[in-house]
Amino acid sequence: MREQTARALRAEGMDPGEVQRIVQTALLEDLGPTWTDVTSFATIPADQTDTGDVVARAVGVVAGLHVAAAVFEEVEALVIEDSGGVRTSVELIARDGARVTRDDVLATVSGPTRVLLMAERTALNLLCRMSGVATHTRAWADELTGTTATVLDTRKTTPGLRVLEKYAVRAGGGTNKRMGLYDVAMIKDNHKLAAGSITAAYQRVRETSPDVPVQVEVTTLAEAVEATDAGADFLLLDNMAPDLLRQVVVAVGERVELEATGGLTLEVARKYAETGVDYLSVGGLTHSSPIVDIALDLRPRG
Repeated sequence: MREQTARALRAEGMDPGEVQRIVQTALLEDLGPTWTDVTSFATIPADQTDTGDVVARAVGVVAGLHVAAAVFEEVEALVIEDSGGVRTSVELIARDGARVTRDDVLATVSGPTRVLLMAERTALNLLCRMSGVATHTRAWADELTGTTATVLDTRKTTPGLRVLEKYAVRAGGGTNKRMGLYDVAMIKDNHKLAAGSITAAYQRVRETSPDVPVQVEVTTLAEAVEATDAGADFLLLDNMAPDLLRQVVVAVGERVELEATGGLTLEVARKYAETGVDYLSVGGLTHSSPIVDIALDLRPRG
């Protein structure tokens, strides 16, 4: 990965090393242990070069352009000796977070043809997936415009792709919740049962992790008050109807941040947002977003 791409990924809140690991794992799936594309190696001379356009085939919000660039750069490193040291150039035309429509050119890639075709599917798989998450998130963010609520993601991500999918949520106008089990304590039903009560569970977390934010899942007004009195930083209001959410907002909303979750859909999003909660968390942003169709079209030769 080139330093320019690494800097861009860091600016977008992604760890270049983590992105490179994801890219290498994805390429290994496609190229196998010998890092070979048998078709391209057989049909395309090592010194042949071409230019291709990364083109949207559908309306959406794009995310992951620098990740796609990292794929081309990673493949270039595999075959650069065979291609006579010819480098690959990736020119980004669109920007992450932008709305795109069918036939929009998002990027142009030039270099050894083998590199373009070896990297094509992996780059597009990641770009299509991330753009799908960003597009879905943008629909929620648009629905919440004018309210005080923000859409949040969850830990329901594709294994191995969390850093990419959570970035795509940000690109689409949403906000990340916790990245994992290590950065925010989440006291859920099983923790309450194991500890004996909300208060007991909270106190145990505070004793072992005094600096970690603590969120408590609650299902009733009484639990919301208990968790707030115990000192919780956030409340996860699980499967509460709008009327109950309003009661919780009135009771503790000035003392703690409130997040509604459970059974939320775009059709009812605004109704829930208008209760006064701070966040709506939606697992579907990452576990159920359809891709945005994006292709790589080589330009005609000659």
